[in-house]
Amino acid sequence: MRSTGFRRTFAALSVCSLALTASACGSGDDGSSGGKTRITVNCEPPKSAKVDRGFFEQDVAAFEKKHPDIDVVTHDAFPCQDPKTFDAKLAGGQMEDVFYTYFTDARHVVDIHQAADLTPYVKELKSYSTIQKQLRDIYTVDGKIYGVPRTGYSMGLIYNRKLFQKAGLDPDKPPTTWEEVRADAKKIAALGDGTVGYADYSAQNQGGWHFTAELYSQGGDVVGADGKKATIDTPEGHAVLQNLHDMRWTDNSMGSKQLLVINDVQQMMGSGKLGMYLSAPDNIPILVKEKGGDYKDLALAPMPGGKGTLIGGDGYMFNKHDTPAQIRAGLKWLDHMFLTPGKGFLGDYARAKKANAPVGLPEPRLFTGAADATDQQVKKANANVPVENYQAFLDGNQSLQMKIEPPDAQQIYSVLDGAVSAVLTKKDADIDQLLRDASGKIDGILARD
Repeated sequence: MRSTGFRRTFAALSVCSLALTASACGSGDDGSSGGKTRITVNCEPPKSAKVDRGFFEQDVAAFEKKHPDIDVVTHDAFPCQDPKTFDAKLAGGQMEDVFYTYFTDARHVVDIHQAADLTPYVKELKSYSTIQKQLRDIYTVDGKIYGVPRTGYSMGLIYNRKLFQKAGLDPDKPPTTWEEVRADAKKIAALGDGTVGYADYSAQNQGGWHFTAELYSQGGDVVGADGKKATIDTPEGHAVLQNLHDMRWTDNSMGSKQLLVINDVQQMMGSGKLGMYLSAPDNIPILVKEKGGDYKDLALAPMPGGKGTLIGGDGYMFNKHDTPAQIRAGLKWLDHMFLTPGKGFLGDYARAKKANAPVGLPEPRLFTGAADATDQQVKKANANVPVENYQAFLDGNQSLQMKIEPPDAQQIYSVLDGAVSAVLTKKDADIDQLLRDASGKIDGILARD
């Protein structure tokens, strides 16, 4: 799954419309126009996102001024990558020269032979070595580089400081184990008046996404190291479902309404009626801007369990038909737009602050070493949110294993949805049977690869 946004007031995710012709949207020519190298790129914010659209256009104009020999043609729509049309665009020759992908789709694009090999050119990408290696590795297949990360996120626990205080809990000491989550959720739910202690997703593949995150937090995994067999029918997998079942039915701390998706849970948190839920930092501005929340009441802790957390994000890949000149131009564009610390579309924190966009959230955190220090320094200088509310998340993440989503993630999540929804809607759900059934179905999915 992807996270819902980044630093902005609007999640700037888009794709070129399939209504466009292949020549307008893909790499149907040699990339030259009037002596210039022409590249098409996607993920331009739509016109409805006026602030982000304006920033994006400013940055593209500045790039073209700096590189008068490169012509950048941008395409917008929403979202950046539509799963229903993504493969069709690739197969039909309609994909842009430089195109957006979720981390989970990088290997797939390579496997169907639609990505250009960037290995001979990536040394020209000045920022490449400063990007976190675990994120770079996502786009590296069999020793060859096929893409460049743009953002990364990791899951944590969002909680309501005000409800913690009302329940007699210390808002500066969030729960660090699932036992503590359960105990705190029970105290928060006891406040009454429709207050829910802990909420979780259980539909539209989102339940499977969170099951995976919770399994990682306990040290488990969804798929074995060889990628061929499910590894959910384990003590760790059982613990995930048992904990959800007990909070729902024994403690009554999860409320009676279930089969929730992200919008439902965000609405509960924004309205001040929810104590905790799992998410990435980018949920916080959505809770404030769209759901009625207040920055001072919202805090972030690391994943309970202390062993691991799920990471995700996005990046750009290059069309297999790109010319060497287009690849070099596209890498320069990525450096300018996204990969220069403290600058560009996602990194110009001073500009974002002036536009009243949130600055100071702990993620995305893309860089390492001196580049990371520069980025964090500029962010801190322009922070307009209570950064102290996120310190526990930053501190706790240092000791967690960062784990990418499993292969065939969406198909697997669909299977796991059934197990999660069952324990939240059926008091007598047979957890062992649910795990056996789900494990068999996942083995079948993996066998088709």
